[in-house]
Amino acid sequence: MALMITDQCINCDMCVPECPNQAIFEGEKFYEIDTQRCTECVGFYEHQTCVDVCPIECIVQNPQHIESKAQLLNRFHYLSLFG
Repeated sequence: MALMITDQCINCDMCVPECPNQAIFEGEKFYEIDTQRCTECVGFYEHQTCVDVCPIECIVQNPQHIESKAQLLNRFHYLSLFG
């Protein structure tokens, strides 16, 4: 499942440099996560680094993008090859 940033985001910039897939970008009102790039850090880390550094805990599972760990790992491999 890809992650999403809720509207409680305060645009603190903590999550952006933590994303190994460059999936986090500045949206119209607050940061957003590109679901086509988010692997929940599968292939990189044991934990989602953006979640770990968020001071207000506004990064959550995106219920519209349910994916297994295997699917996330496939995306990681695809992004590693094709960016």
